Amino acid sequence: MAFEGLADRLQETIKKITGKGKVSEQDVKEMTREVRLALLEADVNYKVVKDFVKRIKERAIGQEVMESLTPGQQVIKVVKEELTSLMGGEQSRVAVSERPPTVIMMVGLQGAGKTTTTGKLANLLRKKHNRKPLLVAADVYRPAAINQLETLGKQLSLPVFSLGTEANPVDIANQAIEKAKEEHLDYVIIDTAGRLHVDEDLMDELQQIKQNVNPDEVFLVVDAMTGQDAVNVAESFDQQLDVTGVVLTKLDGDTRGGAALSIKAVTNKPIKFAGMGEKLDELEAFHPERMASRILGMGDVLSLIEKAQDNVDQKKAQELEEKMRDASFTFDDFLDQMSQVKSMGPLEDLISMIPGANKMKGLKNVQVDEKQLVHVEAIIQSMTKKERVDPSVMNASRKKRIAKGSGRPVSEVNRLLKQFDDMKKMMKQMTNMQKGKKGKKGKGFNFPFM
Repeated sequence: MAFEGLADRLQETIKKITGKGKVSEQDVKEMTREVRLALLEADVNYKVVKDFVKRIKERAIGQEVMESLTPGQQVIKVVKEELTSLMGGEQSRVAVSERPPTVIMMVGLQGAGKTTTTGKLANLLRKKHNRKPLLVAADVYRPAAINQLETLGKQLSLPVFSLGTEANPVDIANQAIEKAKEEHLDYVIIDTAGRLHVDEDLMDELQQIKQNVNPDEVFLVVDAMTGQDAVNVAESFDQQLDVTGVVLTKLDGDTRGGAALSIKAVTNKPIKFAGMGEKLDELEAFHPERMASRILGMGDVLSLIEKAQDNVDQKKAQELEEKMRDASFTFDDFLDQMSQVKSMGPLEDLISMIPGANKMKGLKNVQVDEKQLVHVEAIIQSMTKKERVDPSVMNASRKKRIAKGSGRPVSEVNRLLKQFDDMKKMMKQMTNMQKGKKGKKGKGFNFPFM
């Protein structure tokens, strides 16, 4: 999860004050000192930390906390609100031009993931907003960048506009916009050139493109793992180009969080999107309040619901619910559900979105071994159709054959069969409890999936 180290420190610090029936000024001072150290360790800008801690201290020692019946809870509320405000307050949406196409210029240093992010953004606009984007290869200095964008276009079945390495980037951008108008496309996303560091030639070229195409958005792509350097890069680009928003890449990596918590405060430009993985569907709209909740261990139910809506087949989910009611679901259904859950992303990330998961025994800092899921899939796929539908036909020779086919020991096959049988029994009991002895729906029990 993003901000893992910072999240652990802040949650530990706030836990000390949560259960207190009365919060003293000394308690607040000790808490803010720990918060300050946690943020500095996360590579958050020193001035940003100073202002942030000052605001928390002022509010936590004020009337809204000291005179509250639950002062500990009020302190958490203050910290969450200030953390949300620090990251921008509310979600900043992508501009939409009154006269299509909407033009987005992608800028940033080489190596930040700009070209890949261009493809991810186009994919997100099409998938979530039903838009028709055009990708534009305007980095004429790196043939690899043009090839990469064309490859991404093929993978995503999206059009890519390119004039090769000999054309002028300004001409490429202008002609791409004309093509988008002719073909009634909604967005033009221009992948511009990058450098290993900010230089005058790069900025001159980017300014020329901006002046000529008058983009609706100028998105700066920065690597979240570079910490304070990302903030310095953001300042330089913003001074020259007046960027409209920031896209943070690699926020799922071993990042301390300094960039995400400093950029808005330093540049006053919102974080629009965050890259949460390498796959082309792992770019998310950045929600400051949801991220603050996750950092403080409060979960992120809305993002979890959105992931489920995007990745889970609703018709199949309804069919499975009916099968679970009468305990008729099979290993094929189980395999299908595993596939849909896996498509939602790493299981650790999904668990971190569950409110209170950080406090649940066995769920805090859980490390899900994805290999175990692969082993389960291999065992099920080694079964015959009949065995998947009716596991009761299993005997010693069948189990031995399945073990050999999946490359797993017989003990694992037995364990999976027992777990599956236990689950079916449990579902049957739940359904019976709901119906009641005379077929009426029982009171006081709700099946968790219904």
